[in-house]
Amino acid sequence: MNKHLKEIIEIIMAFLLVFCLTVLNVFAPLDYLIKDFLYQMPRGVDNNIKIIAIDEKTIDELGPINTWSRQYYADLITQLHTDESNPAVIGFDIIFSGYFEGDGANGGDDAFVNACQKAGNVVVASQLMYSERPQFVTGKQIMYPVEALYLPYQELADCTKVGYANVSQDSDGVVRRVQFEETYQGETQSLFSKKIFDVYCDRMEVHYQTVKTDQYGKALINYSGRPGAYEAISFVDVLKGKIDSKAFDDSIVLVGAYANGMQDDFQVPNGKSNRMYGVEVHANVIQALMQNRFAVNANPFIVGVLFGLCAAILHFIFKRSKVWVASVMLVVAIGAILAIGVVANQNGTCIALLYLPLSAIISYVYCLAIRYITEKRKRQKVLTAFKKYVAPEIVEEIARKGDFNVKLGGENRDIAVLFVDIRGFTTMSEVLTPEKVVEILNQYLNLTTNAIFRNKGTLDKFVGDATMAVFNSPFDLDDYVFRAVCAAWDIVEDGKALEKELLEKYGRTIGFGVGVNCGPAVVGNIGCDFRMDFTAIGDTVNTAARLEANAKKGQVLISQEVYNHVKDRVEVETLGEIPLKGKSKGVCVYSIQSLKKN
Repeated sequence: MNKHLKEIIEIIMAFLLVFCLTVLNVFAPLDYLIKDFLYQMPRGVDNNIKIIAIDEKTIDELGPINTWSRQYYADLITQLHTDESNPAVIGFDIIFSGYFEGDGANGGDDAFVNACQKAGNVVVASQLMYSERPQFVTGKQIMYPVEALYLPYQELADCTKVGYANVSQDSDGVVRRVQFEETYQGETQSLFSKKIFDVYCDRMEVHYQTVKTDQYGKALINYSGRPGAYEAISFVDVLKGKIDSKAFDDSIVLVGAYANGMQDDFQVPNGKSNRMYGVEVHANVIQALMQNRFAVNANPFIVGVLFGLCAAILHFIFKRSKVWVASVMLVVAIGAILAIGVVANQNGTCIALLYLPLSAIISYVYCLAIRYITEKRKRQKVLTAFKKYVAPEIVEEIARKGDFNVKLGGENRDIAVLFVDIRGFTTMSEVLTPEKVVEILNQYLNLTTNAIFRNKGTLDKFVGDATMAVFNSPFDLDDYVFRAVCAAWDIVEDGKALEKELLEKYGRTIGFGVGVNCGPAVVGNIGCDFRMDFTAIGDTVNTAARLEANAKKGQVLISQEVYNHVKDRVEVETLGEIPLKGKSKGVCVYSIQSLKKN
C-alpha cells in the first residue's frame, strides 16, 4: 500500500475512533471518574446552609425515628423561631406520610401543622415511585416514568411547600446530576432542594439566574463539599435548647437522616470511600443553585467532530515528528483537553474527557511501535548487508550489544588494509573456458573471504581477481593489525591446497601475492547520492595496494608500520627499502616467513 494512502487511512481512523467513542460514550464509567476528579474538587461550603442531623446521639435519646411523635418536629420549629432570630427556610428531608390524631407515639400531627403554618417557611419532602420498565425517548434515551407519588399527609401538605427528595443515580450508582422537575398525572413536581431554594429567594428577596438543564431536564451537580463538610448539629441538642437559635438566623436549615442504617446515604463523585447522606446532597444542590454552578452535557456530535479533528491532527504530528517532540505534544494535548474540560464545566458545559486523551495515547503508542519496528527492520537490513562484508559473528556481537555507530559520509580511523591478487590467473584464463575461469575465481574468492572473516576482518570489495579487506572498520576490533597479518598468512597457506588441485586438473597453477599496511584512512560511504560504496581511502590503502603489486607468488609483504606492531609475533625476511609506484620515497618492506600465533 502507498505510504501516503496508508497515512491518510490512519488519520481517518483516528478521527472516526474519537467521534464514535464520544457520541456513543462507550466507556461512560471511566469518563465519569475523570470528570469526578477534575470537576468535584472541594470549593468550600456556605456557612448559611446548616444541617440538623438525626444522628446516632438523637436516636439513642429519642428512640427509632419511626416511633417519634411529630411533636418533636413542632418543637424544633418553635425552638428555631424566636423574637431574635428566624431561619430563612426549614427543609425536612423526611416523608411524613399518614395522619395520626392524638398525642400518642404517632401523635403531634396537628402541632406540627400549626408550627409550620406559623413559621410559613417550611418545605417537606415527597417521594416518587418510578416504573421498573423503561421507556425510550427519541429512540435512545432511557427514561423511567413516574408510577406513584407519596405525599405528606394532606394538612401538612396544605401548609408547606412540597418537593420530591429522589436523587438521580448514574449507571455506576453515583449521584452526579439532578432532575429539577418530573411530571406525574399531568402535574409538574419540583425537586425538594429546588423548592427550598425558591422559598429562600422569596424570603430573602434575591434573584438568581435560571439554571440551565439539558433536553431531559437534568444538570450536573458541581459539589461544594465532601461528605461531612457542612455544619451538622445534633437534632436532640437543638431540641433541648443547647444551641443558640441565633446560629440559624437567615440560614437554610435542613433536617434529615445522618446516621448509618437509615438507608439515606449515597455514593457521590467526591466522596471516595465515604457515602454522603441525602440531606447533604440537597445541601450541595442548594449551594450550586445559589452560585449557579451546574453544567449540562455538550452536544456529543459537535464535540465528537472537534475532538476527532484534534485526534487526526495529533496522529499526523506523531507520525512525522521525532519521539521527544511527539512525547511533548502528547503531554501538552492531554493537559490542554483536561484544562478545556475544567474551564467548560465552570461555564456550564460538560464534555467527554476520556476519549481524545485515550485516542492520543493509542496513536502515540502505535506510531512509536511502528517507528520501532521500522527502525528495527532497517537495522536488520543493515546488519544483514554487513554480514556480506564483515565476519557474521562480529555482526551478531555488535547487534547483541547495541554498539552500532557507523557515521555516514566518512570518518578518520586507524585501520589495517589487506590486498591480495592471484598470480598466474591471466595466463590460466587464456586456455580455459569462461565457465571454468568463473569456477576457479569463485573458489579463490571463497578462500580469501573465509580467511578474512575468520580473522574478523571486513571484506571491502572485489576488483577483478583482486580482493581488498580492512580491519578495525566499520567496528572496533582488538589487535586488528596482527589479525590482518594472520588473514594474509592464512590466504597463502590455504592457497597451497588450491594450487595443488588446479595443477592436477588443468596442468596449470596459481598463487597469491598479499600486501598489508596500517595507518589512518578515511572510512565511510564514498560516492554520490544515488550510488555509494562503504570503503576506505587514503595513503594507507594505496601503500597496501602497492605492496601487493610487488609481492611474488606465495609472498606476504608488510610495511614498516605493520612490522612495528607485530614484530614479536612474526618471523620475517627484511627486503630493505624498495620503491613503490606513486611514492616519492622508498618503503621499508618485510616478507613474512612464519607466524607465532601463541
